[in-house]
Amino acid sequence: MKRNNIVTTRNRPKGITALSIFFLGGALICLIAVSALLFPESFLKPIWRLNPRGHVGFMAMGSWAILLLLIVSAACGVAAVGLWRGARWGQVIAVLLILLNLIGDVVNVALGIEPRAVVGIPIAGLLLIYLLSHKIRNYFRWH
Repeated sequence: MKRNNIVTTRNRPKGITALSIFFLGGALICLIAVSALLFPESFLKPIWRLNPRGHVGFMAMGSWAILLLLIVSAACGVAAVGLWRGARWGQVIAVLLILLNLIGDVVNVALGIEPRAVVGIPIAGLLLIYLLSHKIRNYFRWH
């Protein structure tokens, strides 16, 4: 039920709540990565142990990496808010972000750039199936 333009948690599907939190986490992780790139000798330096290849790639991109991460962070943040509020545009942005991620995973696996990206393909596919399911489309139509 919608009250004063706010979706109550009672009628929001649990999967949409989880995806909203997931996208918020993505936005925060991107901001942390930006901070670690801007301040390479800070207390954030050890985070690159989680993804040393990513660090090398970002360093090779130079300041473009910061711009890219800020754009991804903003897009994830907007998707999180839109999903949380039950806004149709939030669903559209979430679908587009997951679709872009899926395309990137397929290209990375096909070209042998990142064979471990194969794990993301079925996950992205399942998320897209969920977001485009009849029940979820109706939820966003209602709001």
